[in-house]
Amino acid sequence: MEMDCKAIFLDIDGTLVSFKTHTIPASTLEAVKAARRKGIKVYVATGRPLLFIDNLGELEYDGLVTTTGAHCIDREGNSFALRTVDRRDVERLVRHHETCPQEAFPIIFVAQDELFVTGLSPELEDLSRLLNFEIPAVLPVAHALEKDILQIIAFFPPQDEARYMEQLMPGCVAMRWHHTFADIITRGVSKSYGIDRMLEHEGISLNQTIAFGDGGNDIDMLRHVGLGIAMGNASDEVKAAAGFVTRSVDDDGIEYALRTLEIL
Repeated sequence: MEMDCKAIFLDIDGTLVSFKTHTIPASTLEAVKAARRKGIKVYVATGRPLLFIDNLGELEYDGLVTTTGAHCIDREGNSFALRTVDRRDVERLVRHHETCPQEAFPIIFVAQDELFVTGLSPELEDLSRLLNFEIPAVLPVAHALEKDILQIIAFFPPQDEARYMEQLMPGCVAMRWHHTFADIITRGVSKSYGIDRMLEHEGISLNQTIAFGDGGNDIDMLRHVGLGIAMGNASDEVKAAAGFVTRSVDDDGIEYALRTLEIL
């Protein structure tokens, strides 16, 4: 199976970076170099905000689609396609935490220049170990009112999601790739949105793109691009959304797919 591939979009956690080693496999680094030598552009497409991206090591890439599509950065470091959360949603969330402390849940608020957490919990500590990141500073929830918020990482269980989204953040959408928290961004934004903005910026056609992913927030992206590729370690739901299923991140999945599909 051969396609005219001009751009590759790569999720980070569980796709580029192993949950076991917290590093990018050597085979992936070499495959990305080989793709770029052929003139194929390589982009990172992640739910992580820019300030959380600290695990790409020696990876060579041409741009970043971050914060589940709400913030794009080109190769020169220029930001574009910034989409912030409706301030009314932020205000409702802050007011809820201040007036109903018994229902308060930890939140990581993400702005372009800062991120902070409203409180600690075992779930947050587990996430920091899973993704190998340092827990941000703890600040009062009202600090969010001083910022333009790009993303809200909310630690509530799936059974509470519909109620909180409807009552507190109706202008947003929630995406999950882990059961303990939801990545929340403004409605209309997704990795697909960010990919479209990047392709417009670079002058590349959508049907000339492929994307790799493993999590729930990758499903829309895998269905959107020319060819969506699910990692072998992805859930069945993610695999069902893909046009091709490769090996796991720890079994050289990216290199295997690129060679099997004759892109390299």
